[in-house]
Amino acid sequence: MLHLIQDSEERDFYQCCDCGNNLTYLDETMSTNFRGRTGSATLFSSVVNVTLGPLEDTQLTTGLHTIRAVYCSNCLEKLGWYYETAAEFGQKYKEGHYILEDTLIERV
Repeated sequence: MLHLIQDSEERDFYQCCDCGNNLTYLDETMSTNFRGRTGSATLFSSVVNVTLGPLEDTQLTTGLHTIRAVYCSNCLEKLGWYYETAAEFGQKYKEGHYILEDTLIERV
């Protein structure tokens, strides 16, 4: 994965609440209308400085999805998940994108 964030003074970004590892820019936000295991969550188009877990077929509120858990590459905190595939056509826009749980990240 790419490493972030060289020009952080010019763009707002998110970091891991646990260790401060840079994760993504604010302008990578696709939607804030998601729920995770800890409450509200955000869909991002790209995220860096994370590792992905194994593929899992998971039934979410919006249908069956194949996902991977997303972990901070520094502290290994589980931050959310990555959408590999969506079974339903109307959910395909999520494929290749990331959910990060709002309580586990902070805006800087």
